[in-house]
Amino acid sequence: MDKNKLFFIETWGCQMNAEDSEKLAGMLKELNYNESDNREDADLIIFNTCCVRENAELKVYGNLGVLKKLKDKNPNLIITVCGCMMQQRDMAEHIKKRFPFVDIVMGTHNTQMFPQYLKKVENERTSVVEIWDKEEGIVEGMPIHRSYDMKAFVTIMYGCNNFCTYCIVPYVRGRERSRKPEDIENEIKELVKNGYKEITLLGQNVNSYGKGLEEEINFAGLLRRLNNVEGLLRIRFMTSHPKDLTDEVIDAIAECDKVCEHIHLPVQSGSTNLLKKMNRCYTREDYITLANKIKTRIKDAAITTDIIVGFPGETEQDFDDTLNLVKKVEYDSAFTFLYSIREGTPAAEYTDQIPDDIKHKRFNRLLETVNLISEKKNKEYEGKIVEILVEGRSKHDNTKLMGRTRTGKLVNFKGSEDSIGKLINLKITKAQAFSLVGEEV
Repeated sequence: MDKNKLFFIETWGCQMNAEDSEKLAGMLKELNYNESDNREDADLIIFNTCCVRENAELKVYGNLGVLKKLKDKNPNLIITVCGCMMQQRDMAEHIKKRFPFVDIVMGTHNTQMFPQYLKKVENERTSVVEIWDKEEGIVEGMPIHRSYDMKAFVTIMYGCNNFCTYCIVPYVRGRERSRKPEDIENEIKELVKNGYKEITLLGQNVNSYGKGLEEEINFAGLLRRLNNVEGLLRIRFMTSHPKDLTDEVIDAIAECDKVCEHIHLPVQSGSTNLLKKMNRCYTREDYITLANKIKTRIKDAAITTDIIVGFPGETEQDFDDTLNLVKKVEYDSAFTFLYSIREGTPAAEYTDQIPDDIKHKRFNRLLETVNLISEKKNKEYEGKIVEILVEGRSKHDNTKLMGRTRTGKLVNFKGSEDSIGKLINLKITKAQAFSLVGEEV
């Protein structure tokens, strides 16, 4: 194979998708492909798709339409579409019918087969459509080409068993499967040996970790085990389901010096009525009690969240309950989303859908509240000394460096490149809406 072949990957969706793309890149590196940051120059283009929200799907359709011109110009261009969107019923057939120039269509369960599919297309000039209905265990040891130099995502479990009524993930990612703790630890040790300082443990619900393993271990036990990895500076994780965040996990976060004091805890709604309808398995009061427990037991903890606006049947009272919960918990930041119908989920069949204009008005009110609280939380950092891991040059000001606090706050500061990859202390001199400014002490 020619060494000058180029690939381009575009990824939509969550960190799990991002790690899948890193694995695809790793496989291609082993096949002597080099990465390009420009799709026009590429010999192979991969779209790794998401289906959690309608906008992500629309982006895929729009971008595939653009690729038709590139394919006409270069008939040897290989186009691949993969990821969660392809696992939806009849989606693969729809893609091939609407975009017949796509060469490879595959799902989330057979990523490891990609080199074989690529070889078939290259040698036989034929297309491949391969969607596996079920997951077949966990494939360890896949090559991976990391996107960052000092921090990495490490998946500890796959799939989800929760079946929230709005969510497509259990249908496209399969049931929960946990990796063996020794496999996770060995991967992290190898990362540390290669200069990585921070790892983020990934799972649709990390608090479910350990179920189904022969060894008796839970997420709290895994955190304590990984906290002993020599040379590792920081451990983060996402995402936590509130119903499964135990006192044991909270204690592990508080007691493990490498585990950062930042918990992403999706609430989705502040209304007990809607939470029940969403199948979230906790009440508004349960969530507020849990948030207060976190803040009491973990010093300076930051809590971030996800919130859905306009879920079917949402009344003004339901929305007011969400606003009031946001004010009570005082999130450091929140990802806010307009509810969008996902075919194949129970909520798609609900007849009490909310009109778009009402959704948007509520969304804007929520965003204003969230941003005001985020700015207030940032202001609390002014004058404080914080530890940051220096990640590199600031994206917005090349004369400055940037890093993050243990609580996930972005900090820009003037300093020497010698500090990149190190933990340093900064004094926060100014708080901005979405970041902080600091100086070395």
